[in-house]
Amino acid sequence: MSSITACPLDCYDACEILFEEGKLKGLKNGHTQGFLCPHMNHYEKYETIQKPRYKGTEISLDEALLKLKEMICSCEKSEVLHYRGSGNFALMQEVTDHFFASYGAVLTEGTLCDGAGEAGITEGRGSNKNMPIHEVAKSEVVIFWGRNPHTTSSHLLPLIKDKTVIVIDPIKTKIAKAADLHIQLKPHTDLFLAMLLSRFLHIENGCDEEFLNEFASEYEDYYELTQNLRIKAILDSIDVSLGQLGNLLGLVKDKKVAIVCGVGMQKYSDGVDVMRAIDAFAAMLGLFGKEGCGVGYLGSSREGITSPFNKKSKKVSKVNTEFNDFKTVFIQGANPLSQMPNSARVRESIGKVENVVYFGLYENETSEIADLIIPAKSFLYKDDVRTSYSHNVMSFMPKVAQSNVGISEYDLCTYLCKEFGVTLESEEFYIRHFKNFAVQKIDGSWYVENREEVPYKDGFDTKSKEFAFLDELDSKVDDNEGFHLITCKSPTSLNSQFNRQEYLFLHSSLGFDEGEVVTVSSVDGSVKLKVRHNDDLRRDCVLIYSGTKGVNNLTTHKHALSTKSAIFQENKVEISR
Repeated sequence: MSSITACPLDCYDACEILFEEGKLKGLKNGHTQGFLCPHMNHYEKYETIQKPRYKGTEISLDEALLKLKEMICSCEKSEVLHYRGSGNFALMQEVTDHFFASYGAVLTEGTLCDGAGEAGITEGRGSNKNMPIHEVAKSEVVIFWGRNPHTTSSHLLPLIKDKTVIVIDPIKTKIAKAADLHIQLKPHTDLFLAMLLSRFLHIENGCDEEFLNEFASEYEDYYELTQNLRIKAILDSIDVSLGQLGNLLGLVKDKKVAIVCGVGMQKYSDGVDVMRAIDAFAAMLGLFGKEGCGVGYLGSSREGITSPFNKKSKKVSKVNTEFNDFKTVFIQGANPLSQMPNSARVRESIGKVENVVYFGLYENETSEIADLIIPAKSFLYKDDVRTSYSHNVMSFMPKVAQSNVGISEYDLCTYLCKEFGVTLESEEFYIRHFKNFAVQKIDGSWYVENREEVPYKDGFDTKSKEFAFLDELDSKVDDNEGFHLITCKSPTSLNSQFNRQEYLFLHSSLGFDEGEVVTVSSVDGSVKLKVRHNDDLRRDCVLIYSGTKGVNNLTTHKHALSTKSAIFQENKVEISR
C-alpha cells in the first residue's frame, strides 16, 4: 500500500513523497522530479526521542503533560515564554502559538535566517513575492548569487541544463566549478559588486529603459549614488576584476535572466541593503514581471494564506531572547543552545530559567539541559499541510503510518486548551481551513490560490507602484584584521539536525596541519575544532558549517539594522594553536 505525503523540513524544495512499504521515495510528478535529498533518503535511520523525561528520569506521556501543566501554573502568565523554531515547516505547527497567545504567554518574533534580505526586498518592491522555481526553467541565464544548489536546493539542478550559469560566491562550490563564470569575491562585499554592476550596466546602455521609465523611474538617481564608489579602489577591495564585470554583463545582455540568491550574503548588519542592491541590479535589467526572469530568494510561505490561530501576544526577539526574564520556557522544534547567536550568552540566560521544556524529535544541546522533555511525533504519524517559499504548491501531509511514540502538536495543544479553558476547533477544521486556500490545476497539483506566477507584472507593491532604489550608502568594505567567518549549510545536516560537522575548513596554504586542533575566537567567544583543508576557499576565510557544535560561540547576538534578524557572519575571527 502506498500513500502520498510531503517533506516537513525547512528547505527550499518542499518535496512531495511517496510512502510505500515503509520507504520514502520522491514523487515523480511535479517539482520533486523523483528524487529526495540525503536527509530524507535516510530519514528513518536518525534516532528520535522515544520517551518523555523529567529531571533525567523517564516518565509516561500523561505524567509529562501533567508536569507541563504544573510548570505553566507555577508562575504568572507573562513569565511563560513559547520559543518555536521551524525544524518542522508545516502549517499545523503553529497551533501551539494559538494556545500560548490565548493563555497570555509571550511569543517570539524575528528570524535566525532570512529576515534582513526579506526586509531589503520589501523596501524596494513593497512586498516579498518570490520568483517560483519553475520560472528558472524558462530562463536563458541563471546567476547563483551566494546559493549552493547541490546542498540547499538540488531540485533546481535539472532545471538549469544547457543554460548559461554564473556563480557569485566566496567558495568555489561544485556549481561554481561547472559554471560559465565564477566570481569568487571577498565575503561581505556583495553590496558593492551589485552597485558596480548597475553602474556599468548604465554606462554601457544595457538598462531596460522602457521598463525603468514605467516601473523604476528614479534609476538615474540610483546611478548617481553608484558613482560615489571609486571603481579601482572598490574592485581591489572586493577582489573582483573589471574584466569579470564585463564578462558577466556580456553574458546577461538581452537574455532572460534568473538571479537565484542564498541567505549567506545578508547575514550582516547591512544585510537589508545587500539584498536591496541585488534587486536594484535586477530592476536595471528589467527582470521583474517577465517569464523566465526575476530574483529568487525566500518568498513568504504563508503568502495568500490567513492563519486560523490566535497569535496576538507580547513578543520578544528570537535573536537575543532574554530567557532569564521567564520562569517557564517551552521550546518547540528548535535548538537555541546551538542555533541562536552568541551561545555563551544563551547558555547563561537559559541556565537561570526555573522550568525549561523541550518538545521535539531529536536529542541536542537544548534537550540536554531541559527539565522536561516531551517527544514529538514525526510527520509520518500525524496530519498536516505545507507550503513553500520556493514555489506555489500546497502539499497535503496525511498520516501515513501509526506510532505510539510522542505526541503531535495538535494533540498537545488540545490537552493544554482543555486544561486552561482556551477555545480550540477540531484538527479537521484547521486542515480544511488551510486547504481552502488552494486550487487544483490541470496537472493535478494543488497551488495556493491568487499567488502571482510571474510577480510584479503590473508594477510593484510600493505606494508609487515603482521600485524604490537605495538613496544613501552607509556601508564600507570591512578591512579590519581577521578571517571572514562563513557559516553556510552543510551537505550532511540541516542546521543542528542529522549528521553534524565537527571541523573548521581552511585553505591549505595557511600553514595549519590537517587534523590539528586549533582555537577559533571572536569578540564574543571561542571554539576548539579540528582543521580540514579546503582549497576551494579563499585564503581570508574560515568555513564552519551551520550546526557545528560551538560555532555560535563566535557570533554576535546583535540584530541587522532596521530588522530583527540574526547576523551570524558579522564577526571576524582569529585562529591560534
